[in-house]
Amino acid sequence: MKIAIGSDHGGFELKEHILNYLLSHGYNVDDFGTDSLESTDYPIFALNVSKSVANKTHDRGIVICGTGVGISIAANKVRGIRCALVSDCFSAKATRQHNDTNVLALGGRVIGKGLAEEIVDIWINTEFEGGRHNRRIDLITDIEKLEKS
Repeated sequence: MKIAIGSDHGGFELKEHILNYLLSHGYNVDDFGTDSLESTDYPIFALNVSKSVANKTHDRGIVICGTGVGISIAANKVRGIRCALVSDCFSAKATRQHNDTNVLALGGRVIGKGLAEEIVDIWINTEFEGGRHNRRIDLITDIEKLEKS
């Protein structure tokens, strides 16, 4: 699995931790920045990670800002992206099973490193259930086509 990861300054420390965690577990990960705690704009990193996932250069993406809210909103503006802001293990599993999310958003100032590792592990290793959920994903895609045409 090839993973894209990016953050603004508010998510930088957690991004660095998750990046190293994923690399140490053998994942192929590309870092889209930022590379410091210097103030920057989260939409830039959300766009770059999400475009890479949408065009299938990467299988999944992880985006991180201070709360995870802003970067998740920005990520979801990219056609084909289903980004979920997750701060608990149940939601990490459900969002993959039911929503087939392809980008995970985390809040660097909201959750700790240990919980973030658990969420990432669950999210990466949970498969989409398909079935009745396919119809719902298709409805989301239909909305996206209406709103972005």
